[in-house]
Amino acid sequence: MDFDLTDEQRLLKDSVERFVADRYDFESRKRFMAEPEGFSREMWASMAELGLLAVPFAEEHGGIGGGPVETMIVMEAFGRGLVVEPYLSTVVLGGGLLRHGGSEAQRAEILPAVASGEMLLAFAQVERGSRYDLHDVSTTARPDGGGFVLDGEKGVVLHGEGADRLLVTARVSGGRRDREGIGLFLVDGKTRGVSRRGYPTQDGMRAAEISFDGVRLGPDSVVGEPGNALPLVERVVDEAIAALCAEAVGAMGAMGETTVDYIKTRKQFGVAIGAFQSLQHRAADMVVMTEQARSMTYLATMMAGVDDAAERGPAIAAAKVQIGRSGRFVGQQSIQLHGGVGVTMEYKIGHYFKRVTMIDTAFGDADHHLSRLAETGGLFKAA
Repeated sequence: MDFDLTDEQRLLKDSVERFVADRYDFESRKRFMAEPEGFSREMWASMAELGLLAVPFAEEHGGIGGGPVETMIVMEAFGRGLVVEPYLSTVVLGGGLLRHGGSEAQRAEILPAVASGEMLLAFAQVERGSRYDLHDVSTTARPDGGGFVLDGEKGVVLHGEGADRLLVTARVSGGRRDREGIGLFLVDGKTRGVSRRGYPTQDGMRAAEISFDGVRLGPDSVVGEPGNALPLVERVVDEAIAALCAEAVGAMGAMGETTVDYIKTRKQFGVAIGAFQSLQHRAADMVVMTEQARSMTYLATMMAGVDDAAERGPAIAAAKVQIGRSGRFVGQQSIQLHGGVGVTMEYKIGHYFKRVTMIDTAFGDADHHLSRLAETGGLFKAA
């Protein structure tokens, strides 16, 4: 199997890595987080100018026609820089839902605006008690004339506070945990009856609690087939998990490099602590765990574009398990080898650990996906 990047992909990799290295140092990140929206609109515009926001979209929608590999390249670089801009929520999740399930009119209206940096999207899925189950939906969309009336509450909506459009899962029929009867709706964030409360998350991102109280929606608000949105949601979430795996690999790589640099310069008893063999073994183990995570990220990336959920799902789940295990190990070793400075807010290593920990819990932690693997018979099922 050929893992070499094409010339275009190498160009993208060089471009985004140089962008992050030149313009996204740790002190700059602190300034971006302190802005009212929790990220920099200037940086977002710069990402649009570089074409990063257009990566997964078709050319007729203002994109460059990239796929999962191009998204992986961008997300790994963003992981190294601890980028806080709403790339996952707007481009990968919101853009992915419209790219796969939106009508031609919806795609033509929204995707070019996303690619140019003019519009932010957010995916409102999580509810109280739903945990990691995408089909656990109690928010309702009641048919009303030719449209719908939306009622319910969503939580931990990534970058939901400032999103221009919300993609909301709601039940049009059936019971709360039924797999059938789930619809996906496109909601303007300023529609009457929508209220949002934003807050910072542990890893420096922003999220929101959003309530919908008698929100009236037209028939053009439906994304995909009414009542049969779950396969679409599952596909895009699998793509988002593959992207998160790449981001985690970038963060783990940065943690390993930062830790090795630290133990080469930190002296104790007159010598650099990196001279002690036991610490060298720890650093080597960190590299091994990072490379295992990278290999599984490649698998997830290759499988993210597969239409068959039964074939795609186990590979995505297996990658998420490895990312969770590797992220925890690399993060813990980094903190231990840094000593007390590793847990201070002023030093970056702890921020990397927070981010990979939050990635582990996003869309199901390692234990959840290990159970998912067991239920499906594992990654490699008997013929």
